[in-house]
Amino acid sequence: MATIQGGVQLSLHIGPVPMAAPRELVESLVHARVESGSGDVQSGFELTFELPARSPLRTLFLVTGGGAVPLIRVVLVVTINGRADSIIDGVATHVETRPGQGGVARLVVKGKDLSALMDIIELPGIPYPAMPPSGRVLLCLAKYAALGVIPMVIPSILDIPPLPMQQVPQQRGSDYAYIKRLAGEAGYVFYLEPGPTPGTSRAYWGPEIRVGAAQPALTMNMDAQSNVEQLSFSFDKEARAMPIVFFQESVSKAPIPVPIPDVTPLNPPLGLVPPLPQHLVKLADTAHLGAAQALMKGLAYAGQHSDSVFGQGSLDVARYGRLLKSRQLVGVRGAGLPFDGLYYVKSVTHEIERGSYRQDFSLVRNGLISTLPSVPT
Repeated sequence: MATIQGGVQLSLHIGPVPMAAPRELVESLVHARVESGSGDVQSGFELTFELPARSPLRTLFLVTGGGAVPLIRVVLVVTINGRADSIIDGVATHVETRPGQGGVARLVVKGKDLSALMDIIELPGIPYPAMPPSGRVLLCLAKYAALGVIPMVIPSILDIPPLPMQQVPQQRGSDYAYIKRLAGEAGYVFYLEPGPTPGTSRAYWGPEIRVGAAQPALTMNMDAQSNVEQLSFSFDKEARAMPIVFFQESVSKAPIPVPIPDVTPLNPPLGLVPPLPQHLVKLADTAHLGAAQALMKGLAYAGQHSDSVFGQGSLDVARYGRLLKSRQLVGVRGAGLPFDGLYYVKSVTHEIERGSYRQDFSLVRNGLISTLPSVPT
């Protein structure tokens, strides 16, 4: 374990079975970068080590990077004021060296979260008779239980098993590609979140949830109370679109267009004044689907095109007092009436060096002006 700043410590676990790294390895770590999103892409990491000319770590990374050891797990745990949080649990996918000064080269280890293992081998044609989408996802994820992957699968309203006499679903592509496709069809997201303990990850397949307890507010323009280094906002009404799905009338077979709003119980409005949709998108292929399938496809499209307010910023973790986590809500204050209020944290990037721990983040919500009179501090 290495101390980054006052009250902030970093632990590195590495190996086929993640174990605490040797002190020499931890002390040679000069920079760590971890990207954590909301399911659009896989989370990833980049670790930079300084290796003197005769360091035994050169041989270690040569063996691991050359494929002699097929699986190298990397787990980073950050402890702030006694509270430990895993920020990445993944596998090394690429190792490279870069020239340095004074015979001290830099070795860079890049990798992705454990979903990278789900995307190696394509398994087309595997049948799933009489299994609903959630059951297929659980069966795919069961292969990775030995790696500490804990599935959290939420069935959708279309979670109905098809009759084997009519259809037998078959897998297309790798486990990761197939699970992502099933998530897209249901209007869901899929991602792996490290924790709750080092060496375990939660595989979430379900709706994007924008409710719950908010993280402490990001404060700007308040002198000593400010806890962000910089934070800016943009308003893009062109990003908002409303889908129109078509339901087929049973007698005349005439398609009936129905607009679908983007507000659901799990995605309530965070902005009091959302802009009017600038685009009406006709989902013509929904006329050939059942009513529930057409509705689900419309809700999925509406949820993906509902945001119009976007924030970009950075903070110092020691000043903020805790880690800002993606896929959760956070409050903003001091930005002015149009932009104060609750936001959904779309992505977070950790930048760790000795003596410095910063986080870059992006925020989204559906409209201007807060729906709440105040935010948690």
